[in-house]
Amino acid sequence: MALLTEQADFVIGVDTHKQSHTGSVVDSLGAELATTTLPSNGSGYRRTLQFAGTYADGGRIWAIEGTGSYGRGLSTYLLEQGEQVVEIDRPARPARRNGARSDTLDATRAAREALSRRHLARPRRRGDREALRVLLRTRKGAVVARSQAICHLKSLLIAAPERLRHRLDALETDALIKHCARLRILQTHDVEYRAMVTALRATARRALALDKEASVLRR
Repeated sequence: MALLTEQADFVIGVDTHKQSHTGSVVDSLGAELATTTLPSNGSGYRRTLQFAGTYADGGRIWAIEGTGSYGRGLSTYLLEQGEQVVEIDRPARPARRNGARSDTLDATRAAREALSRRHLARPRRRGDREALRVLLRTRKGAVVARSQAICHLKSLLIAAPERLRHRLDALETDALIKHCARLRILQTHDVEYRAMVTALRATARRALALDKEASVLRR
């Protein structure tokens, strides 16, 4: 891939955040020409493109940080408008005097860094790929949470009253979860026993619900 200096007259670096984005226009030599900070919403995206039209009226490429997170909305909008967009990794921010943060400096740095690279990633495609990504990510969260619930269930069992632990110790994990989910409390049980059964049952039912959720997401 050729350097951006061979492809465009301007690069607009964008430092993205939840509530606002800061853009910086630099020329092919890296000189900063103009900056702006606008809301990260539909109106802000339109105004950001208008800003680029004013200060980068020619061949331009956008270098956006976080195209998979805070910069996703702006990247999608620009691509729909026929703009060229590349992704710049968000680095660890250098320490600044008095702890101050400068989004403008970060936006300009993004643009200049893009100018110096030969290999730049394009934002990920939406549609089927994005649909698969969110399902897989959510399923992974359910699987992790289920494992945590099972570990908690077994840790509870270690301290359970003897007559309860004796009934459950020999069960394999799946059988243990199902059995604990069906545990019952009687008025004749003492307060410690009732509390333990309540905790075991709630934890087992959580594990079963998460297992069902993961299966649904997998399908």
